Amino acid sequence: MNIVILAAGQGKRMYSHLPKVLHPLAGKALLRHVVDTARSLQPARLVVVYGHGGEAVRQSFAGESLEWALQEPQLGTGHAVAQALPLLDESLPTLVLYGDVPLVQQQTLEHLVHQGARGLGLLTVRLEQPQGYGRIVRDAAGAVTAIVEEKDATPEERQIDEVNTGIMVLPAGVLAGWLASLSNHNAQGEYYLTDVVAKAVAAGLAVRTVHPTGPWEVQGVNNKQQLAELERAYQLRQAGALLEQGVRLADPARLDIRGALVCGRDVSIDVGCIFEGRVVLEEAVEIGPYCVIRNATVQAGARVAAFSHIDGAQVGPDAVVGPYARLRPGSVLAEGAHVGNFVEIKNSQIGSQSKANHLAYVGDADVGARVNIGAGTITCNYDGANKFRTVIEDDAFIGSDTQLVAPVRVGKGATLGAGTTLTKDAPPGGLTVSRARQTSVSNWKRPEKNKV
Repeated sequence: MNIVILAAGQGKRMYSHLPKVLHPLAGKALLRHVVDTARSLQPARLVVVYGHGGEAVRQSFAGESLEWALQEPQLGTGHAVAQALPLLDESLPTLVLYGDVPLVQQQTLEHLVHQGARGLGLLTVRLEQPQGYGRIVRDAAGAVTAIVEEKDATPEERQIDEVNTGIMVLPAGVLAGWLASLSNHNAQGEYYLTDVVAKAVAAGLAVRTVHPTGPWEVQGVNNKQQLAELERAYQLRQAGALLEQGVRLADPARLDIRGALVCGRDVSIDVGCIFEGRVVLEEAVEIGPYCVIRNATVQAGARVAAFSHIDGAQVGPDAVVGPYARLRPGSVLAEGAHVGNFVEIKNSQIGSQSKANHLAYVGDADVGARVNIGAGTITCNYDGANKFRTVIEDDAFIGSDTQLVAPVRVGKGATLGAGTTLTKDAPPGGLTVSRARQTSVSNWKRPEKNKV
């Protein structure tokens, strides 16, 4: 099929410099949702009709296999599809989607394409409050005869609760002729794509309708209120799917998934957590409240305590993270490792049963097994131009307030005394101390403020 995505609208009610179709929902642009769904249908041609904020929209998809058609000025949906005609295969049906209707599902569209393959297919929905939508007009036998926009509808037609979503499948071979014959003699002075329905009926083509799973699937975004409502509808669906899989959610209404979250058995997630990119939580993982986890794997039995941030990292089995810990990209915690409050790990390997329980920075380091890293310890991995690695071998003990100036190695079983600044390798098995000799000055008086 051909797929045309209409994305030229200005979005005045968003009150933003950002083009409407680039506003994020669940962590990605509205238009990105639609493009991804369209690609899942494997179309022969995929065309995006753009207009307002056009260069920003195109730049957001730079390097991707999309075709673009400019609509300038914007004279309605019929006029928009007409701009894409030169890029379409006339032998194939054309599916029309909207860049601000992000959550329509692949299965729904497949059903619609099947129903409209030999005529014209419409995606319609019944709403308790249909105000603002075009109404589906049917004859006594129930066949669709036309779509009437609300501003042009009679009082009787406005009582109809079945409305047009705008998403339809059209026969490309006759589409050009239909679009060329559209009139803008209506309340908005625009060329309505919906007017082709009456032309299909007049031509004797079957007009078939398909309904979505629910109204959320075809809900559009015209303002920030609708964007927020659709975000929550999306997130509640994600939460519902997790609950069905057996995940324990402390509150399904306080969860945000901005990517893909994969959970094993007996996973527990507390309130206020955000998951971005691809996150894997293996069996019996516990996630405390208000954690942010991005592109990470948390292995079986691990616990992540409150307010921890994990980004591009791997947490090993039965490891403990947080509260208030930060794992940056490239960090790998082995089985049973502990990273405690206000500890930051960056591009480092933390061995099995090793601990950094409070107030430490470990960057560009290879830490062995059963190592203790005391409070206030930092690896000085950056000299202002280059970064260097620190190696701490198994069973080492790093005293509090230690600075390890990389490149440097701490041998197996070595102990660094508190306050040490290590600039040379520490031999295995011994004690290394580097600190100024303690001095006490008797009869010393503190400075006093000058009296005015």
